[in-house]
Amino acid sequence: MRRGTGIRGGARTGIRAAVAAGLALVTVATVSGCAFGRPRVKVPVSFPSPTYSSSYDASASPAYEPTYSPSPTQETYDPDGRSDVRGSNCDFSDSLRQFTYTVSITNPSMNDSFSYDMAVNWMKAKPADGKAYGLHERSITVGPGDTETYTAKYTVNQSSIGQFWFTCEITRAHKTRM
Repeated sequence: MRRGTGIRGGARTGIRAAVAAGLALVTVATVSGCAFGRPRVKVPVSFPSPTYSSSYDASASPAYEPTYSPSPTQETYDPDGRSDVRGSNCDFSDSLRQFTYTVSITNPSMNDSFSYDMAVNWMKAKPADGKAYGLHERSITVGPGDTETYTAKYTVNQSSIGQFWFTCEITRAHKTRM
């Protein structure tokens, strides 16, 4: 391999040296921040406070008002209607030998009538052994949103009962859509 020693070889070396020096100068200028001027940003001393405005015109009508009524859907219901029933005045008449209990049934539906298959028990309270003194059963229809009240009765078939303790319980209120 031959090496040249003429001007051409020296010119190349000079060009390379000039390019290297130029790149070094640009690198130093860029790193120090002198190559490109930074834009000057003027920051105001204080910003104006935002202003809030609220107004409401009650007479303004909404932009859209539906002109139809959605079709009513059939309500779902629990066939155990005991939550619709309240009892009060649990009593026993010695002279009539009869238990009584006032039962009120409120139909929560605004659309449907329901039939309630009712059962009221007068239960032995002391000792509470699960025995019933009497049972009253009745079916009653209650219209939409209405309340029906009746007195459940049970007559004891013994001439003398003596002293005893009892409670009144609504044991069934089966609900059926009419």
